[in-house]
Amino acid sequence: MANKLHAAQTSDSPYAGGLKISLTSSLGPLPIKGASVTISLTGDPDSVVETLTTDESGQTDTVELPAPPVDYSLTPTDQQPYSEYNISVEASGFEPVLVSGTQILADVTAVQPISLIPEERPGREEDIIIPAHTLFGIFPPKIPEAEIKPEDETGEIVLSRVVIPEFVIVHDGVPSDSTAPNYYVRYTDYIKNVASSEIYATWPESTIYANILAIMSFTLNRVYTEWYRNQGYNFTITSSTAFDQKWVYGRNIFENISFLVDTIFSNYLSRPGVRQPILTSYCDGRRVSCRGLSQWGSMYLGEEGYDAIDIIHYYYGSDMYINSADAISGVPSSWPGYDLTIGSSGAKVLQMQEQLNRIRQNYPAIPYITPDGIFGQQTAAAVRVFQRVFGLPRTGVVDFPTWYEISRIYVGVSRIAEPS
Repeated sequence: MANKLHAAQTSDSPYAGGLKISLTSSLGPLPIKGASVTISLTGDPDSVVETLTTDESGQTDTVELPAPPVDYSLTPTDQQPYSEYNISVEASGFEPVLVSGTQILADVTAVQPISLIPEERPGREEDIIIPAHTLFGIFPPKIPEAEIKPEDETGEIVLSRVVIPEFVIVHDGVPSDSTAPNYYVRYTDYIKNVASSEIYATWPESTIYANILAIMSFTLNRVYTEWYRNQGYNFTITSSTAFDQKWVYGRNIFENISFLVDTIFSNYLSRPGVRQPILTSYCDGRRVSCRGLSQWGSMYLGEEGYDAIDIIHYYYGSDMYINSADAISGVPSSWPGYDLTIGSSGAKVLQMQEQLNRIRQNYPAIPYITPDGIFGQQTAAAVRVFQRVFGLPRTGVVDFPTWYEISRIYVGVSRIAEPS
């Protein structure tokens, strides 16, 4: 009864947030067209609020859904700051899926990615249950660790330089739980998931930026030091808040968080004379205190006008600085270092045109480009469609985030076509 009362109150709210659903095959980035998507209130599954159909890019229109007042997410409160919805998906040739608990915050857009298993493949996707947000629910506090790992403590450090991995392996439980599953997760998708689980997307952009930097630096320290592998485990990081940071299988992410991650994903935090990324501690600053960043405190600093590096210095000291990785794994070639736009030409333009033409075989909304190495109106139009499909600002310019998103999708669709 309490859930139904909450649902009814939410449905009467004058506040709203956006929701967009994106469907792909479990085999890779293959969009699923014509799927039936039903949205209902969590706790009252018979109260259908929207019925949608996916387009040729496997996506629904963005719909506005009632949400609690935005102020609930801007100060610690016992009032749940997000509404929760169930998403039921049926598509011809695929197993049905139910996602329960998709979180909608006022004034921001949530993106719910869903992967469907083909009927002919063994196994069936179990219902996805999204738990409470870490700032609202109760989770174990982080066990304190040193921010710099001595080599004689962690064993041999395999990596000689900081590299952004293509994937991380997430152990969905505490390290010692051998029954917990491991998931291969694209690095940027992992960071987006953690940020959407750990902070609210309604916070000031500088606050979100600072928190993402802390999340990425923590993650890259685990990668660089081979922390768990040197203890005999076969994963990169866990989903336990006691040991690492919260990652939730199948949860929704937020559009503004996604874009910021795409813009800064090669960065991390460093101290002078220290080669490894810093293991940046952080906590909510309300129920749990720590020596690192306070999530709620960083929100207040952002509201006061602090920029991201000021927030970082406030909590970690003035010698902490933003560094960039030496290399990015899993991409055909690196960004040229400048934007590709109308009038650009050369090998990088040609490579990008050929990659977009390959992507359009799976995403036919993207128009064909004559691969001539010249960035004209035709190329700009194709780039804008790509940006629309993959949630980037529709500028028609291939900037840093667009270049790497094209690279990631190109690699994904190319792998699908390779013999198994």
